[in-house]
Amino acid sequence: MDSSNDNAAVASAADIARRARWSVDQVTALLELPFNDLIHRAHGVHREHFDPNAVQLSTLLSIKTGGCPEDCGYCPQAARYHTGVDNEDMLAVDAVVVAARAAKDKGATRFCMGAAWRGPKQRDLERVIDMVKAVRALGLETCATLGMLKQGQAEQLKAAGLDYYNHNLDTAPEFYGKIVTTRTQDDRLDTLGKVRAAGIHVCCGGIVGMGETRRTRAALIAQFANLDPYPESVPINNLVQVAGTPLHGAAQLDLFEFVRTIACARITMPEAMVRLSAGRQEMPDGIQALCFFAGANSIFYGDKLLTTGNPETERDRALMDKLGIYPMPGEARGERREAENR
Repeated sequence: MDSSNDNAAVASAADIARRARWSVDQVTALLELPFNDLIHRAHGVHREHFDPNAVQLSTLLSIKTGGCPEDCGYCPQAARYHTGVDNEDMLAVDAVVVAARAAKDKGATRFCMGAAWRGPKQRDLERVIDMVKAVRALGLETCATLGMLKQGQAEQLKAAGLDYYNHNLDTAPEFYGKIVTTRTQDDRLDTLGKVRAAGIHVCCGGIVGMGETRRTRAALIAQFANLDPYPESVPINNLVQVAGTPLHGAAQLDLFEFVRTIACARITMPEAMVRLSAGRQEMPDGIQALCFFAGANSIFYGDKLLTTGNPETERDRALMDKLGIYPMPGEARGERREAENR
Protein backbone atom coordinates (compact mmCIF):
# COMPACT_ATOMS: atom_id res chain seq x y z
CA MET A 1 0.00 0.00 0.00
CA ASP A 2 1.46 3.39 -0.97
CA SER A 3 2.15 6.11 1.55
CA SER A 4 -0.57 8.44 0.22
CA ASN A 5 -3.26 5.92 1.12
CA ASP A 6 -1.66 5.35 4.50
CA ASN A 7 -1.49 9.06 5.22
CA ALA A 8 -5.15 9.43 4.28
CA ALA A 9 -6.05 6.88 6.94
CA VAL A 10 -4.25 8.76 9.71
CA ALA A 11 -6.33 11.24 11.71
CA SER A 12 -5.06 13.66 14.32
CA ALA A 13 -7.03 14.60 17.40
CA ALA A 14 -7.90 17.88 15.67
CA ASP A 15 -9.19 16.03 12.59
CA ILE A 16 -11.42 13.89 14.78
CA ALA A 17 -12.83 16.92 16.58
CA ARG A 18 -13.70 18.62 13.27
CA ARG A 19 -15.84 15.71 12.05
CA ALA A 20 -17.33 14.83 15.43
CA ARG A 21 -20.54 12.84 15.57
CA TRP A 22 -20.60 13.06 19.35
CA SER A 23 -19.60 16.28 21.08
CA VAL A 24 -17.99 16.31 24.52
CA ASP A 25 -21.04 18.20 25.77
CA GLN A 26 -23.36 15.47 24.48
CA VAL A 27 -21.40 12.68 26.16
CA THR A 28 -21.12 14.71 29.37
CA ALA A 29 -24.90 15.07 29.32
CA LEU A 30 -25.21 11.30 29.03
CA LEU A 31 -22.88 10.77 31.99
CA GLU A 32 -24.96 13.20 34.04
CA LEU A 33 -28.29 11.45 33.45
CA PRO A 34 -29.98 9.85 36.45
CA PHE A 35 -28.30 6.47 36.86
CA ASN A 36 -31.40 4.38 36.11
CA ASP A 37 -32.21 6.39 33.00
CA LEU A 38 -28.68 6.04 31.69
CA ILE A 39 -28.36 2.29 32.12
CA HIS A 40 -31.91 1.73 30.83
CA ARG A 41 -31.02 3.59 27.64
CA ALA A 42 -27.70 1.76 27.31
CA HIS A 43 -29.33 -1.63 27.83
CA GLY A 44 -31.87 -0.85 25.13
CA VAL A 45 -29.09 -0.03 22.65
CA HIS A 46 -27.26 -3.18 23.69
CA ARG A 47 -30.31 -5.39 23.03
CA GLU A 48 -30.74 -3.88 19.56
CA HIS A 49 -27.31 -5.10 18.49
CA PHE A 50 -26.31 -8.07 20.65
CA ASP A 51 -27.62 -11.00 22.61
CA PRO A 52 -27.80 -9.35 26.05
CA ASN A 53 -26.79 -12.57 27.83
CA ALA A 54 -23.70 -13.43 25.78
CA VAL A 55 -20.18 -12.31 26.71
CA GLN A 56 -17.03 -12.73 24.68
CA LEU A 57 -14.10 -14.28 26.56
CA SER A 58 -10.62 -13.01 25.69
CA THR A 59 -7.31 -13.98 27.26
CA LEU A 60 -4.27 -11.69 27.39
CA LEU A 61 -0.69 -12.96 27.61
CA SER A 62 2.43 -10.86 28.12
CA ILE A 63 4.90 -12.16 25.53
CA LYS A 64 7.56 -9.60 26.50
CA THR A 65 7.42 -8.22 30.04
CA GLY A 66 9.17 -5.18 31.51
CA GLY A 67 11.89 -2.81 30.35
CA CYS A 68 9.66 -0.41 28.42
CA PRO A 69 11.31 2.99 27.74
CA GLU A 70 8.03 4.92 27.92
CA ASP A 71 6.92 6.87 31.02
CA CYS A 72 3.18 6.03 31.20
CA GLY A 73 2.23 7.01 34.73
CA TYR A 74 0.00 3.96 35.21
CA CYS A 75 2.36 1.26 33.95
CA PRO A 76 4.49 -1.03 36.15
CA GLN A 77 6.45 -2.18 33.09
CA ALA A 78 8.18 1.18 32.56
CA ALA A 79 11.91 0.68 33.12
CA ARG A 80 12.24 3.98 34.97
CA TYR A 81 9.88 2.97 37.79
CA HIS A 82 10.75 0.62 40.64
CA THR A 83 7.76 -1.72 40.70
CA GLY A 84 9.35 -5.15 41.04
CA VAL A 85 8.63 -6.02 37.40
CA ASP A 86 11.77 -7.43 35.79
CA ASN A 87 12.88 -6.93 32.21
CA GLU A 88 12.27 -10.41 30.81
CA ASP A 89 13.16 -12.05 27.53
CA MET A 90 10.52 -12.56 24.87
CA LEU A 91 8.61 -15.82 25.21
CA ALA A 92 9.24 -18.69 22.83
CA VAL A 93 6.56 -19.51 20.28
CA ASP A 94 5.98 -22.91 21.87
CA ALA A 95 5.26 -21.31 25.25
CA VAL A 96 2.73 -18.97 23.66
CA VAL A 97 0.99 -21.88 21.94
CA VAL A 98 0.73 -23.76 25.25
CA ALA A 99 -0.89 -20.70 26.87
CA ALA A 100 -3.22 -20.16 23.93
CA ARG A 101 -4.34 -23.78 23.94
CA ALA A 102 -5.06 -23.57 27.68
CA ALA A 103 -7.07 -20.38 27.16
CA LYS A 104 -9.12 -22.03 24.43
CA ASP A 105 -9.75 -25.07 26.65
CA LYS A 106 -11.17 -22.70 29.29
CA GLY A 107 -13.54 -21.10 26.81
CA ALA A 108 -11.67 -18.09 25.41
CA THR A 109 -12.29 -17.27 21.75
CA ARG A 110 -9.75 -14.46 21.36
CA PHE A 111 -6.10 -14.55 22.40
CA CYS A 112 -4.23 -11.29 22.83
CA MET A 113 -0.44 -10.99 22.91
CA GLY A 114 1.14 -7.96 24.55
CA ALA A 115 4.73 -6.72 24.53
CA ALA A 116 6.29 -3.93 26.61
CA TRP A 117 7.85 -2.04 23.72
CA ARG A 118 7.67 1.51 22.43
CA GLY A 119 7.39 -0.27 19.12
CA PRO A 120 8.63 -3.59 17.71
CA LYS A 121 11.97 -4.00 15.98
CA GLN A 122 11.76 -5.99 12.76
CA ARG A 123 13.47 -9.06 14.23
CA ASP A 124 11.00 -9.04 17.12
CA LEU A 125 8.05 -8.55 14.79
CA GLU A 126 9.08 -11.65 12.86
CA ARG A 127 8.82 -13.73 16.05
CA VAL A 128 5.41 -12.21 16.79
CA ILE A 129 4.31 -13.14 13.28
CA ASP A 130 5.19 -16.75 14.02
CA MET A 131 3.12 -16.54 17.21
CA VAL A 132 0.14 -15.09 15.36
CA LYS A 133 0.23 -17.86 12.79
CA ALA A 134 0.51 -20.55 15.46
CA VAL A 135 -2.32 -19.15 17.62
CA ARG A 136 -4.59 -18.68 14.63
CA ALA A 137 -3.97 -22.29 13.64
CA LEU A 138 -5.64 -23.26 16.95
CA GLY A 139 -8.87 -21.64 15.77
CA LEU A 140 -8.60 -18.57 18.01
CA GLU A 141 -9.05 -14.96 17.00
CA THR A 142 -5.73 -13.16 17.36
CA CYS A 143 -4.92 -9.76 18.80
CA ALA A 144 -1.57 -8.07 19.45
CA THR A 145 -0.50 -4.96 21.33
CA LEU A 146 3.10 -4.14 20.50
CA GLY A 147 3.31 -0.36 20.70
CA MET A 148 3.69 2.05 17.81
CA LEU A 149 4.09 0.53 14.36
CA LYS A 150 6.46 1.61 11.61
CA GLN A 151 5.59 1.80 7.94
CA GLY A 152 4.81 -1.67 6.54
CA GLN A 153 4.60 -3.48 9.89
CA ALA A 154 0.80 -3.52 10.02
CA GLU A 155 0.72 -5.10 6.57
CA GLN A 156 3.06 -7.85 7.77
CA LEU A 157 0.79 -8.58 10.73
CA LYS A 158 -2.24 -8.64 8.45
CA ALA A 159 -0.53 -11.10 6.12
CA ALA A 160 0.19 -13.34 9.11
CA GLY A 161 -3.52 -13.44 9.91
CA LEU A 162 -3.76 -10.95 12.78
CA ASP A 163 -7.42 -10.15 13.44
CA TYR A 164 -7.11 -7.23 15.89
CA TYR A 165 -4.48 -4.72 16.90
CA ASN A 166 -4.82 -3.10 20.32
CA HIS A 167 -3.53 0.44 20.74
CA ASN A 168 -5.21 2.43 23.49
CA LEU A 169 -5.70 6.20 23.53
CA ASP A 170 -5.47 6.03 27.34
CA THR A 171 -7.22 9.31 28.15
CA ALA A 172 -8.63 12.47 26.60
CA PRO A 173 -6.31 14.69 24.52
CA GLU A 174 -6.25 17.56 27.03
CA PHE A 175 -5.28 15.22 29.90
CA TYR A 176 -2.85 13.05 27.97
CA GLY A 177 0.31 15.02 28.75
CA LYS A 178 -0.29 14.56 32.48
CA ILE A 179 -0.12 10.78 32.06
CA VAL A 180 2.49 10.25 29.30
CA THR A 181 5.28 12.54 28.05
CA THR A 182 7.40 10.17 25.94
CA ARG A 183 4.87 10.17 23.08
CA THR A 184 1.89 12.23 21.96
CA GLN A 185 -1.63 11.04 21.44
CA ASP A 186 -1.28 11.83 17.74
CA ASP A 187 1.51 9.20 17.70
CA ARG A 188 -1.12 6.71 18.85
CA LEU A 189 -3.60 7.87 16.23
CA ASP A 190 -0.91 7.47 13.57
CA THR A 191 -0.51 3.78 14.44
CA LEU A 192 -4.29 3.32 14.47
CA GLY A 193 -4.36 4.78 10.98
CA LYS A 194 -1.74 2.27 9.83
CA VAL A 195 -3.75 -0.57 11.36
CA ARG A 196 -6.95 0.53 9.61
CA ALA A 197 -5.18 1.00 6.30
CA ALA A 198 -3.83 -2.56 6.52
CA GLY A 199 -7.33 -3.96 7.03
CA ILE A 200 -6.85 -5.10 10.65
CA HIS A 201 -9.69 -4.60 13.14
CA VAL A 202 -9.03 -1.94 15.77
CA CYS A 203 -9.08 -2.60 19.51
CA CYS A 204 -8.77 0.77 21.21
CA GLY A 205 -9.70 1.75 24.74
CA GLY A 206 -8.65 3.79 27.70
CA ILE A 207 -8.12 3.97 31.44
CA VAL A 208 -10.32 5.76 33.94
CA GLY A 209 -9.57 6.53 37.56
CA MET A 210 -6.33 8.41 36.83
CA GLY A 211 -7.46 11.63 38.50
CA GLU A 212 -9.42 12.86 35.50
CA THR A 213 -12.76 14.69 35.71
CA ARG A 214 -16.09 13.38 34.46
CA ARG A 215 -15.80 15.73 31.48
CA THR A 216 -12.39 14.23 30.70
CA ARG A 217 -13.98 10.78 30.61
CA ALA A 218 -16.65 12.17 28.32
CA ALA A 219 -13.97 13.60 26.02
CA LEU A 220 -12.25 10.20 25.84
CA ILE A 221 -15.49 8.40 24.94
CA ALA A 222 -16.30 11.06 22.34
CA GLN A 223 -12.87 10.56 20.79
CA PHE A 224 -13.44 6.81 20.42
CA ALA A 225 -16.93 7.32 19.04
CA ASN A 226 -15.72 9.88 16.49
CA LEU A 227 -13.06 7.66 14.97
CA ASP A 228 -14.18 6.70 11.46
CA PRO A 229 -15.13 3.95 11.91
CA TYR A 230 -15.17 3.64 15.68
CA PRO A 231 -13.18 0.69 17.10
CA GLU A 232 -14.63 -2.79 16.79
CA SER A 233 -13.37 -3.51 20.31
CA VAL A 234 -13.25 -0.99 23.18
CA PRO A 235 -11.53 -2.11 26.41
CA ILE A 236 -12.37 0.08 29.40
CA ASN A 237 -9.83 -0.19 32.20
CA ASN A 238 -10.21 0.98 35.79
CA LEU A 239 -6.77 1.99 37.03
CA VAL A 240 -4.97 -0.75 38.95
CA GLN A 241 -2.62 1.17 41.21
CA VAL A 242 0.86 -0.32 41.46
CA ALA A 243 3.38 0.85 44.05
CA GLY A 244 6.29 2.61 42.37
CA THR A 245 4.23 4.18 39.57
CA PRO A 246 3.39 7.91 39.65
CA LEU A 247 -0.34 7.20 39.87
CA HIS A 248 -0.05 5.03 42.93
CA GLY A 249 -2.13 6.70 45.65
CA ALA A 250 -4.51 8.47 43.25
CA ALA A 251 -8.09 8.89 44.45
CA GLN A 252 -10.16 5.81 43.66
CA LEU A 253 -12.89 6.22 41.05
CA ASP A 254 -16.40 5.61 42.36
CA LEU A 255 -17.48 2.32 40.78
CA PHE A 256 -20.89 3.67 39.80
CA GLU A 257 -19.00 6.21 37.71
CA PHE A 258 -17.26 3.29 36.04
CA VAL A 259 -20.66 1.76 35.21
CA ARG A 260 -21.71 5.11 33.75
CA THR A 261 -18.62 5.07 31.55
CA ILE A 262 -19.51 1.60 30.25
CA ALA A 263 -23.07 2.75 29.50
CA CYS A 264 -21.85 5.78 27.54
CA ALA A 265 -19.44 3.63 25.54
CA ARG A 266 -22.34 1.35 24.59
CA ILE A 267 -24.67 4.21 23.59
CA THR A 268 -22.06 6.02 21.49
CA MET A 269 -20.58 2.87 19.88
CA PRO A 270 -23.57 0.53 19.58
CA GLU A 271 -21.90 -2.24 17.56
CA ALA A 272 -18.55 -2.31 19.37
CA MET A 273 -17.46 -5.04 21.74
CA VAL A 274 -17.19 -3.13 25.04
CA ARG A 275 -14.73 -4.99 27.26
CA LEU A 276 -14.31 -4.97 31.03
CA SER A 277 -10.54 -5.00 31.35
CA ALA A 278 -8.13 -4.06 34.12
CA GLY A 279 -9.59 -3.43 37.54
CA ARG A 280 -12.21 -6.18 37.54
CA GLN A 281 -10.46 -7.98 40.39
CA GLU A 282 -11.42 -5.13 42.72
CA MET A 283 -15.03 -4.96 41.51
CA PRO A 284 -17.83 -6.64 43.48
CA ASP A 285 -20.01 -9.03 41.52
CA GLY A 286 -22.91 -6.58 41.69
CA ILE A 287 -20.92 -3.85 39.92
CA GLN A 288 -19.85 -6.28 37.21
CA ALA A 289 -23.49 -7.33 36.77
CA LEU A 290 -24.46 -3.67 36.31
CA CYS A 291 -21.69 -3.30 33.72
CA PHE A 292 -23.07 -6.25 31.77
CA PHE A 293 -26.57 -4.75 31.93
CA ALA A 294 -25.19 -1.39 30.78
CA GLY A 295 -23.65 -2.93 27.67
CA ALA A 296 -20.33 -4.60 28.47
CA ASN A 297 -20.18 -7.81 26.44
CA SER A 298 -16.54 -8.83 26.59
CA ILE A 299 -14.10 -9.56 29.41
CA PHE A 300 -10.45 -10.39 29.79
CA TYR A 301 -10.61 -13.90 31.16
CA GLY A 302 -7.80 -15.53 33.06
CA ASP A 303 -5.54 -15.11 36.06
CA LYS A 304 -3.42 -12.17 34.92
CA LEU A 305 -3.54 -9.07 32.70
CA LEU A 306 0.06 -8.58 31.59
CA THR A 307 1.47 -7.99 35.10
CA THR A 308 -1.61 -7.30 37.25
CA GLY A 309 -4.19 -9.68 38.69
CA ASN A 310 -7.51 -10.61 37.10
CA PRO A 311 -10.48 -12.56 38.52
CA GLU A 312 -9.84 -16.29 38.36
CA THR A 313 -11.65 -18.20 35.66
CA GLU A 314 -13.61 -20.13 38.30
CA ARG A 315 -14.92 -16.91 39.82
CA ASP A 316 -15.87 -15.60 36.39
CA ARG A 317 -17.70 -18.78 35.51
CA ALA A 318 -19.55 -18.74 38.84
CA LEU A 319 -20.68 -15.15 38.24
CA MET A 320 -21.74 -15.92 34.68
CA ASP A 321 -23.74 -18.92 35.88
CA LYS A 322 -25.38 -16.79 38.58
CA LEU A 323 -26.41 -14.18 35.99
CA GLY A 324 -27.41 -16.65 33.26
CA ILE A 325 -24.64 -15.32 31.00
CA TYR A 326 -22.89 -17.61 28.55
CA PRO A 327 -19.79 -17.35 26.34
CA MET A 328 -20.17 -15.74 22.94
CA PRO A 329 -19.07 -18.06 20.12
CA GLY A 330 -16.42 -16.28 18.09
CA GLU A 331 -16.71 -12.86 16.50
CA ALA A 332 -20.16 -11.30 16.78
CA ARG A 333 -19.70 -7.63 15.99
CA GLY A 334 -22.92 -6.21 14.58
CA GLU A 335 -24.74 -9.53 14.85
CA ARG A 336 -27.88 -9.60 16.96
CA ARG A 337 -29.22 -12.94 18.09
CA GLU A 338 -32.69 -13.29 19.57
CA ALA A 339 -32.62 -13.86 23.32
CA GLU A 340 -35.08 -16.34 24.72
CA ASN A 341 -36.46 -13.76 27.12
CA ARG A 342 -36.88 -10.90 24.66
